[in-house]
Amino acid sequence: MNKQQEEIRKKSPIQVKNRKASFEYFFVDEYTAGIVLTGTEIKSVRAGKASLVDTYCYIDRGEMWVKGMNISPYFYGSYANHEAKRERKLLLTRREINKLEEATKQPGYTIVPTLMFIDEHGRAKVDIALCRGKKQYDKRQTMKEREDKREMDRAMKV
Repeated sequence: MNKQQEEIRKKSPIQVKNRKASFEYFFVDEYTAGIVLTGTEIKSVRAGKASLVDTYCYIDRGEMWVKGMNISPYFYGSYANHEAKRERKLLLTRREINKLEEATKQPGYTIVPTLMFIDEHGRAKVDIALCRGKKQYDKRQTMKEREDKREMDRAMKV
């Protein structure tokens, strides 16, 4: 990811993060994908009414899909409002999809959305990561490192 892409993410008014993913997985490779939204979904995303908790991606017939993403129905929507937890298509290049498909065939690897944001053109984007699951002792090590960092920050402030 280059510096310009990082600046876009930081400037985005909406950033929906999957905090649990970094605790549960090691990130091997990261990609940015567009997401196909219908009707009032983009309005709900811009209002910050989205959640990436317990979401994952899978590949079906050469297309990438995200399952479990919750985008709440738009408050001012009518009878044509969207379903909250439907499967949504992700937009990646054929080469990226093929690479991810080969990687997920290996045991222990999965694809998880890590961040949803609005780019400078007003389109919803999703950062996805090819992940390898952590073992219990890896999670303990992550917690210990986090505690140590907090202690150091507290010591610096005093």
